[in-house]
Amino acid sequence: MLSTDPVAVEARLRAMCLALPETAEKISHGIPAFSVAGKMFAYFRHNHHGDGMTVVCVKTTGRDEQEFLIEADPQTYSRPAYLWPSGWIGVSLADDADWGLVEARLRSSWALAAPRRLTG
Repeated sequence: MLSTDPVAVEARLRAMCLALPETAEKISHGIPAFSVAGKMFAYFRHNHHGDGMTVVCVKTTGRDEQEFLIEADPQTYSRPAYLWPSGWIGVSLADDADWGLVEARLRSSWALAAPRRLTG
């Protein structure tokens, strides 16, 4: 579902992402993208190609985790266009978003992208 205040949601997500060590933001394919040491770990999407969703796309450990998350909570998790085949998942940022869960997924994605010296 779409957020009714995507500007506030994007600002909150940005603050969470940039609070993690050695992170940076850039615009990639017209959307905010967050990286650690040059590797992407999160993308903010609001109604991407008219999909009717506000999400943060984050890395997972792979297909098993993706499928588990979608099956366990299809209201929260989705298959992001273009990124799904590479192990990414969408986490809903709709008005009823669980921001504790969002933060946990961001930290996990960050850890998957970060160099060993930062996670070690």
